[in-house]
Amino acid sequence: MTDSPSRLPLEWIAASLKRERARAGLSLSELAKRAGIAKSTLSQLEAGAGNPSVETLWALGVALGVPFSVLVEPPAPSVQVIRAGQGPSVASEKAEYAATLLSASPPGARRDIYHLRAEPGAVRESEPHIPGTVEHLIVGTGRVKAGPAGETVELEPGDYMTYRGDVPHSYEALAPGTTFVLVMQHV
Repeated sequence: MTDSPSRLPLEWIAASLKRERARAGLSLSELAKRAGIAKSTLSQLEAGAGNPSVETLWALGVALGVPFSVLVEPPAPSVQVIRAGQGPSVASEKAEYAATLLSASPPGARRDIYHLRAEPGAVRESEPHIPGTVEHLIVGTGRVKAGPAGETVELEPGDYMTYRGDVPHSYEALAPGTTFVLVMQHV
């Protein structure tokens, strides 16, 4: 890739993790155990240090029973514009893949909207999200192969698909410069 996405301010993640861990009544040790990460990693993240990957934050969200967006969403102004390539992004450590949160679910609704970019190479394997999650995917540029394990489909620009996100699933860019919008519905 030519441009590196902007990184999420660590203070957003630290504050969100502390808030959600307290809400859930979990100790550092218990949350780290449930998420399958080292206690020292969680401690660093809550201190505003470290470099969390998509995988680490998803694991923490699942362990806390909250959508990924709860951990990375900035405070929202009354009017919000996110210019292409400038939104808060988190990169994968296993594939050429970065997720940019465009809109988190407001109170009373449960959906998150992401703009994703991916390059051919490694497949982005995703563990199941919280129960009831449904994903809606719309391809913008390039080609992507996505869907639940054993049911992936190749998609081209303008194609839409929906599938359960609470089962193992994956995304694989099949062309350079692949982008897509992903709406995660939590029911």
